[in-house]
Amino acid sequence: MEELQVTLDSKLAQQKIDESNYISRDLSWLKFNYRVLDQARHVERSIFDRLKFLAITASNLDEFCTIRLGSLYNYLDYGKERFDYNGLREEPFRKLLLNETKKFYHDQNEYYIRKLKPHFEENGFAIVSYNDLSVEDTQRVADYFNRTIFPMLTPMVFDNYHTFPVLMNNRLLFGVVTKGTNEGPTNQRVSFIQVPQNLPRFYEIDHDDDKILFVPIEEIIRHKIHNLFRNVEIEAVNLFRINRNGDFTLEESEDIESNFLEDLKRKLKTRRSGRVVRLEIEENPDPWLMRVLKIQWDLDEFNIFFIPQGGLPELSGLNQVVSHKEFKSKRAQTPAPIKPLNFPEEGSRDLFEVLKERDILLHHPYNSMEPVLELLEKAADDPYVLSIKITIYRVARESRVTNALLRAAENGKHVSVLFEVKARFDEENNLREAQRLQKAGCYVIYGVSSLKTHTKLLLIVRKEGDDKVYRYVHLSSGNYNESTSRLYVDIGLLTTKEVYGNDVSEFFNVITGHSQPSTYRNLITSPRDMRIQLCNLVKREAENARNGVPAGIVIKLNSLQDKELIDELYAASQAGVTIKLIVRGMCSLRPRRKGLSENIEVISVVGEYLEHSRIYYFRNDDNPKVYIGSADAMVRSFDRRIESLFLLDDDFLKKQAINNLRYNLKDNVNSYIMQEDGTYRIKELNGEPTFNIHKEFYKVTREIVMDARLF
Repeated sequence: MEELQVTLDSKLAQQKIDESNYISRDLSWLKFNYRVLDQARHVERSIFDRLKFLAITASNLDEFCTIRLGSLYNYLDYGKERFDYNGLREEPFRKLLLNETKKFYHDQNEYYIRKLKPHFEENGFAIVSYNDLSVEDTQRVADYFNRTIFPMLTPMVFDNYHTFPVLMNNRLLFGVVTKGTNEGPTNQRVSFIQVPQNLPRFYEIDHDDDKILFVPIEEIIRHKIHNLFRNVEIEAVNLFRINRNGDFTLEESEDIESNFLEDLKRKLKTRRSGRVVRLEIEENPDPWLMRVLKIQWDLDEFNIFFIPQGGLPELSGLNQVVSHKEFKSKRAQTPAPIKPLNFPEEGSRDLFEVLKERDILLHHPYNSMEPVLELLEKAADDPYVLSIKITIYRVARESRVTNALLRAAENGKHVSVLFEVKARFDEENNLREAQRLQKAGCYVIYGVSSLKTHTKLLLIVRKEGDDKVYRYVHLSSGNYNESTSRLYVDIGLLTTKEVYGNDVSEFFNVITGHSQPSTYRNLITSPRDMRIQLCNLVKREAENARNGVPAGIVIKLNSLQDKELIDELYAASQAGVTIKLIVRGMCSLRPRRKGLSENIEVISVVGEYLEHSRIYYFRNDDNPKVYIGSADAMVRSFDRRIESLFLLDDDFLKKQAINNLRYNLKDNVNSYIMQEDGTYRIKELNGEPTFNIHKEFYKVTREIVMDARLF
């Protein structure tokens, strides 16, 4: 009877999902992670590149559980109402989402075990268990355990005298069930051991036969765990790991300098002790241990994921194998960046002088981030530079950006930095870097009110020999992070035009002071008016279509979730506007539904580089408006973030952006087409030659750009 009810509930849930005009954000995200997993299935890639993508899916899944499942549990645990986009209430959606997440977890592990693991030996390495080691290798491992691992291990017992310990998020853990020799038959105890996070995931053994053995650290500890339990009987040893709720909303105090920073530090600690939303544990775990964990963390069967036999817990640890120096030549090599089309003199002319003549559009990673870094580093030492203002969301660990800002402050220049210390999972690094800048004399703003600052802007003010003041501006979709700029596809503008200088100066006055400008010329900002302006641009295309005027919309972004904008796109589709959306990740819009969105096509580009740029194109009666910037079409982007989109006003640069969209639509190697039901299928070649944008963008010429059209 219970199984029949589960089946009926499942059918009703699926019916609601199918009837909804919107796709669930979370279910759509799982489809995205399948597209990343699909990259590991490309047999033409080396095993190391395939493992890289598998590791990415594991990191993605951890973040998904920590944030998206965590967000759902914020409603469940506090009795708040929540309707998903597919119309399901909290509890039915929880069961559906966890079941779909389990399915992905199963498929991910099966692919690792069946399709990737068998190729390890032929590629010069193996991930081995303790029992597979030779006598000599066993001695090496034993020495490593005794010298390095053993002193770091701390058994934490839970019994009538010891409280349940706080176990760390995303950490490999052992639950050890023991019984003392003089204790009764039911007097069991459980102790927990955390695998050290600051040791390598694998112990490496180089063999003379050019084979490298990787021994998982947990297997070493498992084999030696009796050293931690003297004179007691070990009944069971189970490896597991947990994801905790890490979704929190910061409510900043008016007293930014003290209360806010302390509040942030406290919130980061809650990420370490938040409620458990997922438990991964080895198959056939000890029943008594499972009962303890379920009671302590209020879990049921939906929350429990079993690590399959032959699987590897914490697949993200494969990055140690992927990045091993011996395999560098076997991994895909990133081509050298090409010079920007509007800056062929890169490296031979002074950028300050070039920017007085023309704007430059940078397309990373095909163009290097070097011009931006060069501009900042020159500005730090240039005696004519008066001030530097910048917004920072994420920076590299050894950041040339923050080093340049520190030097500028030491050289007596005014430096204002809006350092977003709430950038998810980078909070601690950002807080540390921001405090370094503040100590050096920079004016540091740790966020604005309850908003997260996601916009990417740089303003350098320079008074030159003729007493004329120039404002050098950089506006971008990407972070000021030289490491990720080699892997993320982003787009940015360098300019000295007054229209941009005025807009960006006004914008900095808003976020660093107390100013409310009446209008911007080339900027659209949130939370002020981005949603309404984008909706108005869509409405204008719909009106043009109704009047027989050329109309069309092409948008490239990471995520599409805002219902108001989706509804306007639906209305424009019904008015006859051709709409092409390039949405890398989560998409809540349902394309190709009869009577709703027949004229909307959605593709997702997932491949060697992470597509991160946002470009909004509106045909506008064949006088296109093209905006670029930091904002996705998300509720959070429009309502809870400081974002910016900027209008391109240079004809050639506008053509570059149009060609960028054209190439994305033309790609037939990395593209997936979204179906009406929210699933995706690989774009078929249909007799066309292959077109891989992650290669073709290295070959773009001015002639190709000038010929670019979308309609």
